[in-house]
Amino acid sequence: MAAAVGVAPRTSSLFHFPISSKEYLCNSSIYSSPLKGTVQLRVGNRHRSSDIRSVVAAAATSSSSGGERFYVNITGFPFPLGPFLNRRTLRSEAVKDCIWLFEQEQALGFSSVSTNIRMTVIKLKSGGLWVHAPIAPTKECIQLLKELGAPVEYIVLPTFAYEHKIFIGPFSRKFPRAQIWVAPRQWSWPLNLPLEFFGIFNAKTLKDEDSSAPWVEEIEQKVLSSPEVGIGPYVEVAFYHKRSRTLLVTDAVIFVPRQPPDSISKESLLASAKNGLAVKILSKGKKVPDEPVIDNKVSRQKGWERMVLQILFLGPSNLLEPNASFAQMSQKLIVSPIVKTLVFSKVPEKVRDWIDRIARDWRFNRIIPAHFAAPIRASRSDFLAAFAFLDDLLGERHVARPSLSLLFASIMGKASSYFPPDDMKTLSSLDQFLVSVGAVKKTVSGRKR
Repeated sequence: MAAAVGVAPRTSSLFHFPISSKEYLCNSSIYSSPLKGTVQLRVGNRHRSSDIRSVVAAAATSSSSGGERFYVNITGFPFPLGPFLNRRTLRSEAVKDCIWLFEQEQALGFSSVSTNIRMTVIKLKSGGLWVHAPIAPTKECIQLLKELGAPVEYIVLPTFAYEHKIFIGPFSRKFPRAQIWVAPRQWSWPLNLPLEFFGIFNAKTLKDEDSSAPWVEEIEQKVLSSPEVGIGPYVEVAFYHKRSRTLLVTDAVIFVPRQPPDSISKESLLASAKNGLAVKILSKGKKVPDEPVIDNKVSRQKGWERMVLQILFLGPSNLLEPNASFAQMSQKLIVSPIVKTLVFSKVPEKVRDWIDRIARDWRFNRIIPAHFAAPIRASRSDFLAAFAFLDDLLGERHVARPSLSLLFASIMGKASSYFPPDDMKTLSSLDQFLVSVGAVKKTVSGRKR
C-alpha cells in the first residue's frame, strides 16, 4: 500500500469449505500436457488456503538465473522496492485452463523484509488474456505468460498503490496491442505526477459496476473510492470472475500461510533470521544471542515469521521469539493491521458499503489477493468476518447483512479481527502521531470523531 514517485523508463523491460466435484473439474491444477521449456512441480496442500496446483518456472539454465530474471528497479520513496537486479517468477494454475497466478519476491528497500507480489491472469471466452496487477516483466515472466498460447487483450491496474503501478508501463510495452485500464483517482507522493510519468499511456478508467466494460459478461467490478484519509484517497477495485466464482482483490484482505511462499528466496529468509538491530530493539528486553544462522528449515521459518510480523505491524513486540504472535495472525482471512488502522478505520461507512455490495451480489467461493497465500477457499461469510471491526466503529444501525446465513460473520469476525495488543502498540502510536501532524485524518466517513 505504498505510494511513491518512480520513473519507469520506456526501455525497462482456504479456507475450510469443501469444493464440489463439479468445481473440482474447473479447479483441477494438473496440466494435461507439459509446456515447452518449463519444469513442472506438483505442490502439495501445505496450508489450508491453497488448492493443490502445479508450479512452473522457466527451465533451470544458466540464463534463467541470470539474464532471464534481470530487472532493474531502484525507484520508490522513501523505500525502494527490491530485489533490485534479479526477480524470479513462478507460475501456478489456480483454475484449470482458466486462471493462472504469477508470483515474484518483493523486498522493502534495503531491509531483510520481503513478501510475494502476485499477478493474476484470466483467459476470456474470446481466447485472449485479462491481466490483473502486472509484476516485473522479466524475460522469464514474459516467457511463462506467452506459453499460455493466447494474446494479452487487457492490462488492469486495480489500485493506486505504487508497488503495483510501477510495473504497468514496462509490462504494457511488451504487449502494445493490449488495452490498459486503471483504477480511478490515481496519485503519487511526494509529488503527484501524471500516469505518463510512470510510462502509462492511453489508459482507460475503471468505473464502479460498469456495464460497458468489454469484459462485463465474464468479469464484474466494484470500486472502493474513499475520501482522502491523509495524503491521498484509498482506491481499490474488486473483480468477480463469474464462471469460476473467484473474487480478486489487491490489498483488502490477506491470508498469511504458515510456511513462506516459494517465491521468497532462502537468502532473504536467512537474512531475516539473523539477530540484527531490529531484533535487538524489538526483543521485550531479553538478551539477544549473537550466533550464526544455519541454513535449515527452522531458520527459514523464523525468518518468515519475522518478515510477516514486520509487514503487518511495522514494529511488533517480540521479533526475538515471533512464534506466538505469528500463530495468531496466520492461517485465517484478515484485513492487514496497517490497512485496518491507517485506512479502513477512517472511512468505515465507505468500506462497509463496498464489502456488503460484494457479498450481496457475488457468490464467490475463492479469493485471490495480490499478496501472501492464494487461492483462498473462502465464502462470503468469511469475507465479511474479516471486516467485523467495522461493526464496532459504526454500530448496529449500519450493519446490513445480505442474508440471514451471513449473520454468523459477526461471531466469526471476533477471531479474524483480533490482533495481539502488544504488537499493535507501535502501529497505534504511529497512527496517533500521523493524526497529530495532519498526515492522516481522524475521521469516520468524513465526520470528525
